[in-house]
Amino acid sequence: MAEALRLLIHGASGRMGQALLRLVAEDERFAAPLAVSRRQPLERVSQGAAYFAASELDAVPAFDVLLDFSLPEGFDAALALVRERGKPLVSGTTGLSGAQQAALREAAGEIPVLWASNFSIGVALLQQLVRKAASALPGWDCDIIEMHHTQKQDAPSGTALSLGAAAEKGGAAPHYAAIRAGDIVGEHWVQFAGTGERIELVHRATNRDIFARGALQAALWLAEKPAGCYALSDLLSLR
Repeated sequence: MAEALRLLIHGASGRMGQALLRLVAEDERFAAPLAVSRRQPLERVSQGAAYFAASELDAVPAFDVLLDFSLPEGFDAALALVRERGKPLVSGTTGLSGAQQAALREAAGEIPVLWASNFSIGVALLQQLVRKAASALPGWDCDIIEMHHTQKQDAPSGTALSLGAAAEKGGAAPHYAAIRAGDIVGEHWVQFAGTGERIELVHRATNRDIFARGALQAALWLAEKPAGCYALSDLLSLR
């Protein structure tokens, strides 16, 4: 059996961070993780994870892969740390500025990086299907409708924008609509409409653990890769 991977989970107090910590504790492929959050931790060790404040990031012990699910204001420090230590970065932080996106691409010349707005393997497949559909249906209208819980702030969602980018690569010009209601985990509906017919591609998430599982799968995969900029779709066999 390969040596267990030690993860640094940056943004550990968020929904994704908490899901990652819970799943890592149940998976023998991973060693006890390091957890970083904005606030000073009440306990240094909790349920097997060692906790650090964001202000202590430079002092965290050795790790194999950094998983960043924080906020744009915390992203720069996480990126600087992996560049300094030469470690892979898996990031799902959305709302990055153009300068931060450029810095991520630059870092890919030194370390393996994988950024995704959504870590569902199903959404990664959906992106490929959208690109292929857009390429096969020139001149058709393309609409992307996304639904999330009422606490989600960005609209359109990062996933919707990623689906739109896939449509644009296929030659479509997507339009967006966003719905915020109840506790919807996440639904994305891509419609291609022509004269007298429509094609609909839909992904529905019913459990947030799918995103954490996808991120862990990405971390295991990226740990073995050379420097470069990767996408979640690279984990799939479909091209």
